[in-house]
Amino acid sequence: MSAMMQPQIILLKEGTDTSQGRAQVVSNISACTAVADTVRTTLGPRGMDKLIHDDKGTTISNDGATIMRILDIVHPAAKILVDIAKSQDSEVGDGTTTVVLLAAEFMKEAKPYVEDGVHPHSLIRSYRTAGNMAIQRVKELAVSIEGKSLEEKKSLLAKCAATTLSSKLIGGEKDFFASMVVDAVLAIGHDDRLNLIGIKKVPGGTMRDSFLVSGVAFKKTFSYAGFEQQPKKFLNPKILLLNIELELKSEKENAEIRLSDPLQYQSIVDAEWNIIYDKLDKCVKSGAKIVLSRLAIGDLATQYFADRDIFCAGRVTEEDLQRVSSATGGTVQTSVNNVIDEVLGTCEVFEEKQVGNERFNIFSGCPSGQTATIVLRGGADQFIEEAERSLHDAIMIVRRAVKNSTVVPGGGAIDMEISKYLRQHARTIAGKSQFFVNSFAKALEVIPRQLCDNAGFDATDVLNKLRQKHASGDGANYGVDVNTGGIADAFANFVWEPAVVKINAINAATEAACLILSVDETVKNPKSESAQGDAAAMGGRGGGATRGRGGRGMRRR
Repeated sequence: MSAMMQPQIILLKEGTDTSQGRAQVVSNISACTAVADTVRTTLGPRGMDKLIHDDKGTTISNDGATIMRILDIVHPAAKILVDIAKSQDSEVGDGTTTVVLLAAEFMKEAKPYVEDGVHPHSLIRSYRTAGNMAIQRVKELAVSIEGKSLEEKKSLLAKCAATTLSSKLIGGEKDFFASMVVDAVLAIGHDDRLNLIGIKKVPGGTMRDSFLVSGVAFKKTFSYAGFEQQPKKFLNPKILLLNIELELKSEKENAEIRLSDPLQYQSIVDAEWNIIYDKLDKCVKSGAKIVLSRLAIGDLATQYFADRDIFCAGRVTEEDLQRVSSATGGTVQTSVNNVIDEVLGTCEVFEEKQVGNERFNIFSGCPSGQTATIVLRGGADQFIEEAERSLHDAIMIVRRAVKNSTVVPGGGAIDMEISKYLRQHARTIAGKSQFFVNSFAKALEVIPRQLCDNAGFDATDVLNKLRQKHASGDGANYGVDVNTGGIADAFANFVWEPAVVKINAINAATEAACLILSVDETVKNPKSESAQGDAAAMGGRGGGATRGRGGRGMRRR
């Protein structure tokens, strides 16, 4: 009786929302499944695009990471899927939709077991074991492209790039862009910095008007009077890169000079002019024919250089200046004193060229050749933006393939093979974990199934054919043929992807699934809840996993 009379102990602030137990795990899984349903239809060569309208404008994309980033996901557990999509994008560059689908499918397969009262840690243990075995199997099945001649390697890398581009908006011209991407990646050599490959967007023309510059190209900067008198083409010029202003600067408003004689004023004005003329004279004496600066080059300097047949451009962006420095071998100077030949860059040809409505400064035939620029053409701005995102994925894939040099068959072939391998292994396990490993194996089939669904084929029929082919022992490379609705040898058809994409995707998806399964309580502070607003509170209770930034709720499927 005395125990019943005990007062209630209050640990948390009044109004704190706590959700816990089995229902909370199931709620988190449902939220993650809702997020995966948003990007599910974007997978593969027949994937659909999403049009997302927010306060920044309209985005049309089928890139998983881009969609996940733009969607304003408020459910705390579902945000983990956004994080794994971002990590896949930054680490590998492609496979972002795959990783979200896999993670959601792993959880979906675990859901009935959780509802039946299985402890989540039993599932987590089995999933981790299955994940490690799957990664090991991918490594065994991977084929190395090392030791091939340059031409062969180029051809193989172009196949990887084409596989990535086949699911994008520019998939119709995948061969044209694949060879361009491979040339760009090989141009930067072993340097890891992605910003050495510049992508410049010029509206107008067709996709086929896009071109690659083996060097640096950037849009003509703001120019002052006298600019048109400067030469627009040079052969083997010396290039001076600066980070200083070359214009007359007025004194600050609070500057004060006391003069006893009005004639002294002229000497102060003359001193200002002498300083700028001294700087310009030193630039000319250095022997440079092209002067680029990150800061402004004013009217006086532009005219001065034009009279001496020197080309100049001010306000060049930091990124473009660094790329010119890498390509031409020049060093950015913060002073014009003692400019020696060693700090000047050079290139074979410099010219200013009209591209669409824009004029571009193009440096080609650079000695160190550590950079490349892709100039993209196309109709609508949204189209060019999506083309840039597509090329980013292809560039990342080719870089990874160059570095890791092992590839696996795409089209769901590798997923089916790992699934078969894990099913066989599950039969050797005694106890409950046999079911859990089997569920993990079944979840891997989501990739080929979704490829079929997105292409409009009967997924059950195609998956049965794939299972039969893989079980026969000689069909390890067989995946979905999205052209005929049957199955085909993905390796023979050059549908390849770097092994690191699959390894990273399985690893990240397994970790995310295990993390969400291990959470059995969510505590929400009333203060943070009121700050986030009613919509956030709804999302936290499983009312909706996603909402657009415009504030309109997205219905869960």
